[in-house]
Amino acid sequence: MISATIVQGHRVASGLNGNPKFPGGTLRMQLPFFRDFGLDLSSYHLGTLNVSIAPLSYRVVQPKWTFPNVKWHTTEPEEDFSFFDLIVHRNDAAPVIGLIYFPHPDTKPEHFQSPDVLELLLPWTEGLGYGTKIRLDVPAEQMAFTPTPPRDDA
Repeated sequence: MISATIVQGHRVASGLNGNPKFPGGTLRMQLPFFRDFGLDLSSYHLGTLNVSIAPLSYRVVQPKWTFPNVKWHTTEPEEDFSFFDLIVHRNDAAPVIGLIYFPHPDTKPEHFQSPDVLELLLPWTEGLGYGTKIRLDVPAEQMAFTPTPPRDDA
């Protein structure tokens, strides 16, 4: 089980940043493409929940789904996306089943995440806000977690 804290993201997936290039958010625009590949995300909230797992970082082992070269936007380049199984635990509440949403950094044109931040897809869940502490259960065969090495410039 990995400890995590909810943090504010770029607010692009949900569309809350108001960027007219992504009306309704990037996730809403990507949904039909993922559905065509066999992954229906319609039961999830149309925004990602960003969590910091510091002082840990993650390493991709074997995603549950990977979709390469997704051309989801008319002017943006193709991107690769992977998804990982996830169960979120919080205090005495029932666990919430979701996915880790992972746009591959090597194909992502902008809005990069810190190496300790994961983007979660969950059904709408009351009681989750910035600063909330949760625990993540991710299959070890899909993703590995290790202490983040110190930076040379620190």
